[in-house]
Amino acid sequence: MLDSVLGKLARQHDPNVLIGFETADDAGVYQLTPELALVQTVDFFTPIVDDPYVFGQIAATNALSDVYAMGGRPISALALVCFPDSGDLNVLEEMLAGGLSKMIEAHCTVIGGHSIRDEEIKLGYAVTGTIHPQHVLANSGATTGDRLVFTKAIGTGVISTAIKRGKAEAVWIRDAVCSMTTLNKTAAEIVISSPGFEVHGMTDITGFGLIGHAREMAIASGISLRIHASRVPLLDGAVECVRAGYVPGGLKANRSFAESCVEFDDGVPEEIRTLLFDPQTAGGLLISVAEKDAERLVAALRNSGIGAVEIGEVIAKQKPLIRVVA
Repeated sequence: MLDSVLGKLARQHDPNVLIGFETADDAGVYQLTPELALVQTVDFFTPIVDDPYVFGQIAATNALSDVYAMGGRPISALALVCFPDSGDLNVLEEMLAGGLSKMIEAHCTVIGGHSIRDEEIKLGYAVTGTIHPQHVLANSGATTGDRLVFTKAIGTGVISTAIKRGKAEAVWIRDAVCSMTTLNKTAAEIVISSPGFEVHGMTDITGFGLIGHAREMAIASGISLRIHASRVPLLDGAVECVRAGYVPGGLKANRSFAESCVEFDDGVPEEIRTLLFDPQTAGGLLISVAEKDAERLVAALRNSGIGAVEIGEVIAKQKPLIRVVA
C-alpha cells in the first residue's frame, strides 16, 4: 500500500542516497563520507505472544534484523510505543525491558522514543546503523550461479496464529520464540568476516514470507531463483498448524500477491507451498553467495550454532521468476 502511494509522489533526488525504497530493500542507506554511511529502518507491530518481556525481545530482534540484512552494525534506536491509557504500566515496563535486553546484546543504544495512547498495544524501534558505502549488501546483487543460503527455519506466522487461538503446543511456542529472539548479529558478522566470503546479495525474511522476499531479490537483481522445497527448514509444528487451518491473513495476502510469479513442481506438498508464503517475524537471512564459497559459508554458520542450509540457486532470468522444486 505504501509503495503504491509513494510511487505517485515526486521523488527526491539526493546523490547521497545509496539505497531508497525503489528496490524494496530491507533498509535505507545514506552516505555521509567516502568511508561511512548510515543504515536506517523502522518496524513495529502488535503482540504475538502473551509474555510482555518476550514480546519486547521479539520486537527489538525484528527491528534490528534489517540493519544486519544490509551488512551493517546497529548503533542507536528509538522506541515506538502504542499503549492504552488504562493499561498496566508493569506490562509496559516488561515490554521495554525485554526490548532493551536485545538492544544491549546488539550493542545498540536506545536513545529515546515516542509513545501515543492506543487501545491496541504496539511496540517497535527505529534503528540506525553504520556501514562502509562500498560494503552494502543489497537485495539487488544476486548473480547467476550463486547459491542461496538461509539461516533460520520458517513457520512463525502460523505458529503465532495458533498461539492466539490457544492451540499451540508448548514445544512449538518454545522453538518459535527461540527463533524470533535470536539476533541475526552472529550470522551477519560471519557473512562479512575475514577471510571473506563472496556474498553478492542478502535480505532478511520477514512479513512477506520466503517467496515474497525472494521475489524482491529476483526482481531487484534481474535474475530468477530455484528453491528446493525439501531443503527449506521448518519450525516444529508449522506443518501441523497449516493442516489445522491456523493460517494468518498475512499469509493469504502474500500468496494472493506473489503466487503468480511462482511455479511449483507436482511433488511439492500443499503444506510446504503454503508455508513458503508464511509471514515471518525476526526471520533468517537469505544470502546469495558465490558457488565456490557456499559450502564454506554454511559450515562457518553451523559451527557458530546457526542452522544454515543451502536451499537453492540463482539462475538466469526466465519465466517463472521463482521455480520451487521438490
